[in-house]
Amino acid sequence: MGSGEEVVEIDSLEKGLLKEDDAVEWEDDPVLYSATFLEMEDNFVKYQTARWVLYSLLFMLAWGIGLFMLLYLPVRRFILRNDIRSRKLFLTPNAIVYKVTKPVVFPCLGVLKREKHVLLASVADVVIEQGYLQSLFGVCSLRIENVGVRRPPSDDVQIQGIANPNAFRKAVLTRLSSLRNEAFSRQVSTVDDVPNLRLGPSSASWMSPKSLKFDSGRQSGEQLILQKLDEVGTSVKRVQTLLEEQRSQASEALE
Repeated sequence: MGSGEEVVEIDSLEKGLLKEDDAVEWEDDPVLYSATFLEMEDNFVKYQTARWVLYSLLFMLAWGIGLFMLLYLPVRRFILRNDIRSRKLFLTPNAIVYKVTKPVVFPCLGVLKREKHVLLASVADVVIEQGYLQSLFGVCSLRIENVGVRRPPSDDVQIQGIANPNAFRKAVLTRLSSLRNEAFSRQVSTVDDVPNLRLGPSSASWMSPKSLKFDSGRQSGEQLILQKLDEVGTSVKRVQTLLEEQRSQASEALE
């Protein structure tokens, strides 16, 4: 929190939805939305502490190991604070990126890093859940459902302690809608191009100058033939009339 770069990063997280022109780069992909967990740190730690105390009391009545759980509570709170401070949740044009770095059960043994990339093409819905105990502390759970009914719910990504989960859900659904519209427009353009490709060469050849010349020459040839046939017909009629006149003259001479 001491450097100027960290202050700028926190300010960008608090702004939430980023414009495309002001989008920062995250591993070669622009960040469309940057979620934050810092505002919910105290509520998240209190909620997890209340759960831990309830489980401790139950185990104390059952087997007596709840006492060790209560003694472990300060370490547990330390792990929870480092956990939520290290969480990063981003929305990129093609995926949802979630990263967290937290200490293990015994912090002296190191840290546990987790990174999850969920492709938007495999996202079915983003569900916001809040139980009774969560509602007391104002904590929500964000669950990213996967496409396909055969996949078990355990494969869904569940994130607790996110501030303003409705804004993140709206950003994801808006991006999903735009991606589906782009895919649909590409399919429509592809379907429209296929008939044009099939009909294009034939129509072009039918309308070529050579075909037009050929059609005009054929029409002129047909006209010449019709004219010749008309001339032959008229000449035949003249011969018939001459023959009839000669026959009439011959019959008159015999009488």
